[in-house]
Amino acid sequence: MQDIWPELPIVIDGLDGANNDIIAALELNDRVSRITCLNLSSVGLERVVAVMQDPFPTLTDLSLWSSDGTAPVISDSFLGGSAPRLRYLGLDSIPFPALPKLLSSATDLVDLHLEHLPHSGYISPSAMATCLAPLTKLESRVLEFQSPQSRPDNTSQLSPLQTRIIFPALTHLAFRGVTEYLEDLVTQIDTPLLKDISITFFNQLVFDISQLPQFLRRTETFTILDQARVSFYEQFINVELFQRTGANSTRLELSISCRTLETQLSSLVEVCNSALSTLSTLERLSLRAYIYHGPALVPGQDNIENTQWLELLRPFINVKDLQLSKKVAPFVAPALQELTGERVTEVLPALQNLFLDDFKASRPIEEGIGQFVARRQLSGHPVAIHYVETE
Repeated sequence: MQDIWPELPIVIDGLDGANNDIIAALELNDRVSRITCLNLSSVGLERVVAVMQDPFPTLTDLSLWSSDGTAPVISDSFLGGSAPRLRYLGLDSIPFPALPKLLSSATDLVDLHLEHLPHSGYISPSAMATCLAPLTKLESRVLEFQSPQSRPDNTSQLSPLQTRIIFPALTHLAFRGVTEYLEDLVTQIDTPLLKDISITFFNQLVFDISQLPQFLRRTETFTILDQARVSFYEQFINVELFQRTGANSTRLELSISCRTLETQLSSLVEVCNSALSTLSTLERLSLRAYIYHGPALVPGQDNIENTQWLELLRPFINVKDLQLSKKVAPFVAPALQELTGERVTEVLPALQNLFLDDFKASRPIEEGIGQFVARRQLSGHPVAIHYVETE
């Protein structure tokens, strides 16, 4: 049917692999402007890549998604090693270690999404930063590794005096991997317009984070965050920092992949104390739990001590409003109850309001909250209780 049409630009959307029609259309490489091939088996990806060895001079959007986890490594001859008009590039579960060579020619690139990158496609932080340096139009960048195996060589040390690479248009950054990789990466870059960061760390024994807070301080918008939301899930824990008002508000989201509540809590405490220096600007904190099928949130049936909850709350020195969901309140109330005498303002010293979501009368919670509120009243730092219906 291609013969009956004039030579119009070609858009390819293959939502279920690579059939013969898609392969035939890809052979018209000088006319293809957009390619979306999802749910590709390893055989399907090989067919697509084999027919994309020549340059695609009009290609602006490219999305390839491998479905079976055994994608072949893409060689440096892909697209003839050049993509001068490319504006969007999305690769999912596809190893492409020669990507820096291709990106060196893609100076019009606006969005780069590399998701579930296998270790066979590992690109070092230095190589990644260097290859992206010429991409002055880049606005969104997603880099997500498939496993914690993808990490920098511990023997390599970056010079602290090297000139940082500036990404003048970048507004969104997403990362999933180990702390060492992110630390090496943010040491080398500056992002003056960055407004949205999403970070997911694999679970680690030690979260050694020192460069991330310095990176955030170099972007002024991340010094005015005023609200935080901590959420416990079955597979991970998540903390989201943002501005309460403003149409184009700044947002920092950080997640840690771990399952048990004890591990989630200890990991978050370590990350908050080492990485999130912006906590001192927060005025509102919300703690929620969304655990339905995993381990039940039952106080007394875990290894969590009250001191761990207090350690989680300790960095939030300027929080005025604390909101607790009905699944979290049974844990936090006994912890607050332990704050006696001069220690009553040791945690959350600026607290003024405590919001309880969907509160159901429970003697341990009532006693814990009641004693905490009474002691704060006597200390001259009163706290008001508010009951909130959310369902």
